Formats: sequence, structure tokens, C-alpha cells
Amino acid sequence: MSEKLFTAEEIEILQENPYVKKVSEKAITYTDEMKEYFIREYEGGKTPSQIIRSAGFDMSMLGEDRVKSLSKRFKKMAKRPEGLRDLRKGGRGRPRTKELTPEEEIQRLKHRIKYLEQENEFLKKIEIVDKKARQKQNRKKSTKSSKK
Repeated sequence: MSEKLFTAEEIEILQENPYVKKVSEKAITYTDEMKEYFIREYEGGKTPSQIIRSAGFDMSMLGEDRVKSLSKRFKKMAKRPEGLRDLRKGGRGRPRTKELTPEEEIQRLKHRIKYLEQENEFLKKIEIVDKKARQKQNRKKSTKSSKK
């Protein structure tokens, strides 16, 4: 994260950019479209500074360090199997701090039981498949040894 903090005026200007999802005084969250645009242009031969300027950002406002780090981050993201999308969206979030009512607790536990039952069924199926594979492998070994 950059040491340069954004002023209220800079935050306002940055929020107007269609490629910005969210801005705080410390950080910018870019849209998926910005990430795709950046990678497409970069692969087309443009430099990170040129891409940032063409996306409507003021280089002096962002700073060279921030541009270098976003370039590095976007290129790394493009190589992931998940691609450029933000992985934080489906996060589990903060643990609950409030007490659950007895009805809520029962619902939660019923859901947990169902989940564990499904997990057990899945593990049983894996065990059966493994057992069949071992038996098949043992049969192959025994037929090879009997031919000698």
C-alpha cells in the first residue's frame, strides 16, 4: 500500500472515474473492467503509465509506486485460475458476536447435520472407488506374477 494519502478532493475526483469501485484515503479498489482493460492494453504493448493515463487517471495523483504495484498485482491476477475477479466478494466475513435465539441455533445445527451427512456420503463413495481401484490393481499384479 502506498504511503501517499489521498485528500478529500482527490477522493472525489477518483470516485468519478468509471474504473474505480471504491476509494479511501489510503487505497483504490478498481473494477474488474479496469483490470481487464489494463491487461488487454499491456499485452498490446502499452506501458503501465500509458494505460493509467488513457483510463482517465492523473499519474501525479496516483504516484509511480502505486502504478507499479497495481501493474504487478494485475499481471499476477491474470495468471491465476480464477482470473482477474475479486476473490474477496464471497468471503465469510467476521464471526458472529450476537447470541442466537434457540430457533436460530436449531436451524443452524440442522444445517450443520445435513452438511456433515452429505460429507460422510461423499467420503463413503471415495472409499468405495479407492477399494475398487486397489482390487483392480491387485488383480493385475496377480496375473503378471502367474505368467512368470
